Amino acid sequence: MEFQLPFTIPPAAFRIVHPDAVILSGSCFSEHIGSRLTTGKFPLISNPHGILFNPASLASGLEACVNGKVYNDDDIFLLNGVWNSWDFHSAYSAVDMNTALSRMNASVEEAGNMIKTARCLIITFGSAYQYFLKAEYTGDNKSCAVSNCHKAPGQWFDKQMLETVAMLEQWTDLVQKLHYVNPRLQIIFTVSPVRHYRDGLAENNRSKGRLLELAHTLSEQYGHCHYFPAYELVQDVLRDYRFFDADMVHPNAQAVQYVWERFSETYMSQETRQLLKRLQEVTLAMRHTERFPGTESSRKFREGMLKKVIQLKQDFPFLYLEREQEHFSKMSDV
Repeated sequence: MEFQLPFTIPPAAFRIVHPDAVILSGSCFSEHIGSRLTTGKFPLISNPHGILFNPASLASGLEACVNGKVYNDDDIFLLNGVWNSWDFHSAYSAVDMNTALSRMNASVEEAGNMIKTARCLIITFGSAYQYFLKAEYTGDNKSCAVSNCHKAPGQWFDKQMLETVAMLEQWTDLVQKLHYVNPRLQIIFTVSPVRHYRDGLAENNRSKGRLLELAHTLSEQYGHCHYFPAYELVQDVLRDYRFFDADMVHPNAQAVQYVWERFSETYMSQETRQLLKRLQEVTLAMRHTERFPGTESSRKFREGMLKKVIQLKQDFPFLYLEREQEHFSKMSDV
């Protein structure tokens, strides 16, 4: 008896292996994948403009990285005592103007450099809705698209659902530009399974439909573009509110883990997945809080983990495990 619809993901035409560099950009769902890649010691940049949801903002952000854009004081604004940019998430904001600009420009420069050599770019589309700052609230009296509203008054903005044709045109140009800059770059498109409930359920479904069409069209047009069905895995395979958080909108830890396992099965070899398990053991051990440090059992635990870290460094010299080695070395002296 089957309790789930059968769903097979075809093997990928390429593999993500150490020490490949990976860039992620998109909605908060991409943060979950990024955290697991970070634990797996992949060279990684996650969301160089912060968490973004709509394809137009994502494309504009990546274009800024590719073009090496430098932000100046004309590109930021002061709101409630904090300097922000309409292009960035508030994670890059600061009470000091120069600090904010330094954070933004450093992130754009770092991502621009990594794009030239990265093996994989993972894009997660969250919503087809975008906000536009009304003309009367801009310096040049012209409406402009924003990536983040920074909790500015709602009457400052108009909200629009992006047209599929316009999104496809912008992303077609970007995909071609990325391929020119880095011909070996593989692009994986996903659609976030997070429901944007505040848009309305019917409106959310329309939005997701446009994102799915965009992702599939790009994947069909370009051999270096691929679609990973994170949306379908949660909404159609798991398909149960017990796989969502209490808000009934965001996938819970079980759902995220399930998607990650399917992702790693699709894009990583068995050897890479085995290495990730060994690294996860080290990560969990570092987070472990000892109740009785200094005991014999505690000493053996720390020495055992130190041996595993040293063995990992010997087996995989490209891994940076100095922090882990220092952690267990210091603790062994307790």
